[in-house]
Formats: sequence, structure tokens, C-alpha cells
Amino acid sequence: MKNSPPPAPCAPLPGQSQAAALPQAPRRARGFSLLEVLVAIFVLSFGMLGMVGMQAFALQSNTQARLQSSAAALARELAEMMRGNKDEGLRAAGANLYLGTFSGSAMAPATTSYCLNATATTNCTSTADVANAEMTDWLTRVAQELPGARVSICYDNAPYDSNGLPVWACSGTGTDGLIMIKMGWTQTSTNRSNTGESAFNLSGATGSRPALVFPVTSGNS
Repeated sequence: MKNSPPPAPCAPLPGQSQAAALPQAPRRARGFSLLEVLVAIFVLSFGMLGMVGMQAFALQSNTQARLQSSAAALARELAEMMRGNKDEGLRAAGANLYLGTFSGSAMAPATTSYCLNATATTNCTSTADVANAEMTDWLTRVAQELPGARVSICYDNAPYDSNGLPVWACSGTGTDGLIMIKMGWTQTSTNRSNTGESAFNLSGATGSRPALVFPVTSGNS
């Protein structure tokens, strides 16, 4: 079977060259249009913003977890010191040198003592000296490790309200309640819309609650 001859080129129009009259092959679209690139950048930007937000939230959570762990370790340490010095630790409210409310510039016992320091020129001569020295050192470290720290150590038989939330107020006198170590510190608000000072939950603010309530019992370890 004979092949048919190729089609004859179209006759050029007046004023048109022979090359322009030849049939043109269809052009293929190559690359991306500017609109497609802009859409890709827009989607990528939203993904990056979400990733940055998740990273910031993870850092905030890690910081709060570290502070919670530090507070628990400090409370456990104080409980051990009180049990080790039971002559003072078992005294009633008003006579117990371990009890009190401390915050801000008042992060120190009524009577400071450094008789337990390695460089002390005067040694502790009584259980009261030991209690004052332990509280002086302990409260100093609390202020260093917990930002905006607030501490309340008291006899309390109702450390939580009817909703199960911790409260700063204490209701015990030493005969009807355990000693509770209540600790709070400045925390970042979980409300992302808050700015300035309202972006932080201050431990001394009205309506604030303890972040940690640690009971001093013979079973703490």
C-alpha cells in the first residue's frame, strides 16, 4: 500500500511569508505559573506558623514541668528536715519555727541563721537554731529556683475547696490537721490572647491558687 503524500502547505495570504503559512505544532505548557507558586508559598507559610506555635507551646510546657519538679523536690526536702528536727517540727502553730507565709522580699524566716554553713563562725546550739538555719537556706533556694515564689507552711485540714481546687488559706491549729507545704510561682497563662502582665499568672495575685500542695506525713519519701 502506497503512502499518501504529505499535505500541501497552505497558500500564503497576501503579505504573509511562506514560513508563516506552514502549520504550527501545538505548544506544550512548561514549568509553573506565578499563581501556582504563590499558592504554594501561602500554604507553606501557614504550615510554618503552625509548627512555630507548636514549638513555643512545647517549650512552655517543658518549663512548667521543670518548675513543678523543682518545687516538689524542695517540698520533699523541707518535710525531711522537719521530721529530722521533730522537737521543733511538732510544735503547734505560733511556736513552730518551720511554719509561716513567705513571698516576694519576705522570703526569709523571722530570725535568720547561718549556723549550719561550712564557714559559720558560730555553731547551732539548739533545735531552734537548726530550724532557723534550715529555713534560711531553704527559702533562699526557693526564691532562686521558682520565679515569683510564694510559700505557705501551715496546719490545714482542708487544703482544697469544694471543687477540689487548692487554696492558700489554712484552717488547722496543730491538733486537728496535717502540716501542708503550699507553693506557687509565676506561670505563663494558657490564654494566648492575653498580653503584657495578663500573660502571666502571678502567685500573689488575687484569686491565685497554689501550684503544689505537699502534706508532711511520716510516709513522705
